[in-house]
Amino acid sequence: MEYKIGDIVQTRKTHPCGENKWEIIRVGVDFKLKCLGCGHVITVAREKVLKMIKSKVN
Repeated sequence: MEYKIGDIVQTRKTHPCGENKWEIIRVGVDFKLKCLGCGHVITVAREKVLKMIKSKVN
């Protein structure tokens, strides 16, 4: 599946704040994701992100 900046994705596990929806801020070798619940930003390797994403939210 293709992901681009601004896409909202749902992860398999929830963030400690209780939210499981993230906005993609950067795409490349690493993905930068922003939690839509608390605003926390994380950088994760592409292969790990592809495993943790459950679905793309429109």
